[in-house]
Amino acid sequence: MTVVSAAVLLFFILDPLGNIPVFLSLLKGLPPARQRRILVRELLIALAVLMLFLWGGQYALELMHLRQESVSIAGGIVLFLIGLRMIFPTPEGVMGEVPGGEPFIVPMAIPLIAGPSGMAAVMLLGSQEPHRMGDWMLALVLAWAATAAILFSATYLKRLLGTRALTAIERLMGMVIVAISVQMLLDGLAGYLRGAAA
Repeated sequence: MTVVSAAVLLFFILDPLGNIPVFLSLLKGLPPARQRRILVRELLIALAVLMLFLWGGQYALELMHLRQESVSIAGGIVLFLIGLRMIFPTPEGVMGEVPGGEPFIVPMAIPLIAGPSGMAAVMLLGSQEPHRMGDWMLALVLAWAATAAILFSATYLKRLLGTRALTAIERLMGMVIVAISVQMLLDGLAGYLRGAAA
């Protein structure tokens, strides 16, 4: 996997366009300057969490005696469920109900930006090819920067595109994520069967 394809995958998983309506509803009623400060804080927390999973994922797998194939299969299942909820949304949104008040870490940083699928994806990247950590860090930063740019222009994008267009884009991203999840699942199963046959 190239840096660009990894960055695109992570960008789809972070789903900034799908998160725009949730972010706007969480931050409404706050002054614009305060909204920007909260968004910067939450984005930085999410980046730190994803970097932690990227660098610590391999050691966590070794500590729990998990094989890479099991992470690939689990990541595929989680991605599949997230993708399905993006295609067929529930009234509570992709991540379920969100608590009231000013957001801090939950639900904006985790799970809306750094969700379980993003954590599984970076852990999988870091554990499959640990010698390419520089590439994976670059891919993560590129996806995170694109996510940040979109979320900072959330109000403008919602006015420009409208709720229907954002919903259509989110469902399209959901389709892509479902396809990626099936590939992850198949790769994990193939790796497991190769190991079992050897």
